[in-house]
Amino acid sequence: MQKVNRKTEAKLVIATMFVVVCWAYSPIGIHLGLASYSPGQLALLRFIIASIFMGIVAIYQGVQVPKVKDIPLLFVLGFFAVALHHIALNFGQRGVSAGAASVLAQSTPIFTVIISRCVLKERINLWRWCCVFCGMIGALIVVIGDKGIGNISLNGLLILVAACSWSVYFILQKRYSQSYSTLTMVCYTVWTGTVVLLVFSPGLLDSMQASNFQVNFAVVILGIFPSALAYVAWAYVLSHTEVSKISIVLYLIPPTAMVMASFVLGELPSVLVVLGGSIVILSVLAMSLEKVCRHNVFVKSGHGKTR
Repeated sequence: MQKVNRKTEAKLVIATMFVVVCWAYSPIGIHLGLASYSPGQLALLRFIIASIFMGIVAIYQGVQVPKVKDIPLLFVLGFFAVALHHIALNFGQRGVSAGAASVLAQSTPIFTVIISRCVLKERINLWRWCCVFCGMIGALIVVIGDKGIGNISLNGLLILVAACSWSVYFILQKRYSQSYSTLTMVCYTVWTGTVVLLVFSPGLLDSMQASNFQVNFAVVILGIFPSALAYVAWAYVLSHTEVSKISIVLYLIPPTAMVMASFVLGELPSVLVVLGGSIVILSVLAMSLEKVCRHNVFVKSGHGKTR
């Protein structure tokens, strides 16, 4: 990990907290946007705004031109990270509170482990399997506790599909993370995903005209901050620190989302949602801490030294 001065440390703290607040707002913005838009239209409008904003960032910061052979993969990344992820998320949030949605969406590491074992045939130790099991139990408690056992629907499962989709994206993008900068990958993922979402363009202009100012403003915020600026800030953070350590901060997103939702939407999470959410967060946190501990032991033993 490269050393940073105090001024840079302060910028990293501010950027990290900015990312947490932006991504915590995402389920709230989706909830507000669904009042006037269909799930597909909301996803498309959100990422049209994000694509325009990322285009402006790309002009000033510069991004790499992708190789022709990589273009199909970029569309696959856009499909899983933007199209499928946000369509499933939007449909799911029609029957799930913003706070519960933020918890379920944070279960991505659980699906990453499952996919790594079932598809990539990676060896998974007993500790991580225990974390996966506990995390799934926590997610089930959240689904049951959000609307009550008598009102269980498939909406919570759709948000888990969104988390699984993000896991697929995470695994695939690691293959090309060395070929392109983080900003380049984010830009092309947003752009290609937006192209895929154009299938939902019919009727979008009519919905925009019929929607009120408050809803459209919430969607603009959704497109600029969680979908664009937060990724730029996160790219800055990752360029100055180790992802295995800083990613732990992202587990502040669900509690932050719950607090924000209580003020903006008047949502108060049930005891079961808080309990299940705590189990999910502790499970994925335990997996992350295991990685960090293993890395530290590896470095201290001398195996991680570079010449």
